[in-house]
Amino acid sequence: MIDKYTAQASTKEAAIEKGLKALGLKREEAEIIVTEPGKKGFLGIGQKDAVVVVKRTVATNIMDEVFVTPAPRETSVKTEKESSDILSEQFIGEDKQKEAFATNEREQFKSESKATIKSGVPAYEEGTKAVDVGESDEVEAIEPVISEEEIKAKEEKDTNGIQFVADYLRDITKKMGINDVAVNVSREGKKVQYNIETEDAGLVIGRHGKVLNSLQTLAQIQLHQVAETKFFAKVDAEAYRDRRQKTVEHLAKRTADKVKRTKRPVILEPMPAHERKLIHRYLNHHQGIQTHSEGKEPHRYLVVEPTE
Repeated sequence: MIDKYTAQASTKEAAIEKGLKALGLKREEAEIIVTEPGKKGFLGIGQKDAVVVVKRTVATNIMDEVFVTPAPRETSVKTEKESSDILSEQFIGEDKQKEAFATNEREQFKSESKATIKSGVPAYEEGTKAVDVGESDEVEAIEPVISEEEIKAKEEKDTNGIQFVADYLRDITKKMGINDVAVNVSREGKKVQYNIETEDAGLVIGRHGKVLNSLQTLAQIQLHQVAETKFFAKVDAEAYRDRRQKTVEHLAKRTADKVKRTKRPVILEPMPAHERKLIHRYLNHHQGIQTHSEGKEPHRYLVVEPTE
């Protein structure tokens, strides 16, 4: 059972009640810290939710903290209308594709494990080698036998798969109403980058890169399906990724300074996993600051708060 809960609601009292309910406490059993009092606004303009931190005055049993999961906190999220109709069609069946891909991976692992047991050689995977992990100090490396034809066929399938995804991205952007589209591909090891060039780059990027992130998710799923090697896809337009990284780092610094100055937690807007990880890493070296994520994808967000 948790001892602290950050609640957000339209009014301060509603946020307090929400926090008390999440912790299962009465008003006299909790300490209330108001971090954002909230604003009513005028005719809905300028309205701002209240944010409070509800703390349990008596520490809970450590076993309760381990075995009881707190209720998820609700958050208000604005929908992205930009190009949503086109991308929503592309996302149909995405979960099934992910599940099928995971199932294939598990079946492959099972078949390899059975082959290892049948051969009597206990081993684990390390790159392209099977390494003996028996009681002996000697390590036996078994190189897989791959013919030149198989290597050539694998490389050809990878090349065709990478180009297939480039054509796939071009088709999607055209369905979004963008005709002057060129997709340039660069490959470095297992990383494949698709740079979309068009005069309407703003439509491809979307607000805070949401459309670009969706295109990258689609490209990653397709690439795993059509290529032999498990590549990592990156989709960019007008070097947006580099510019966004600098923006996120600047946001992290400003947020850390605000938390240190006010001694109060700050809740950031929902962002994709790679941007949350960037802020986690950036603030990991700041003393007196700690971060954690809350909510569920795609609306998961970061909470930056002072260390106790």
